[in-house]
Amino acid sequence: MAGSTVTRAQLSEAVYQEVGLSRNESADLVESVLREISNSLVKGESVKISSFGSFYVREKGQRIGRNPKTGEEVPILPRRVLVFRPSHVLKDRINNTLSGRPNEAGHD
Repeated sequence: MAGSTVTRAQLSEAVYQEVGLSRNESADLVESVLREISNSLVKGESVKISSFGSFYVREKGQRIGRNPKTGEEVPILPRRVLVFRPSHVLKDRINNTLSGRPNEAGHD
């Protein structure tokens, strides 16, 4: 698997190149979108982005786990976890790219 990671700066640069906003406006737009997604998730709301996927917070109850080194039982406290579920469109694009077929949008 490739070790490349997309950063905020790269997202801002992509907005700058595609939309034509200034670099500062592009950075502000990316920050605003990420902040809105984060705030919604913190409130326990789901975030659905059409043709991309859904983010949601799941409640996990308390359970007993084991320390893998010692085998000792350890309580794992209740917590909230972030889950991402990709859309079928995104899954298809990823699988088509892996199989060497071009995706529907014509971008690779």
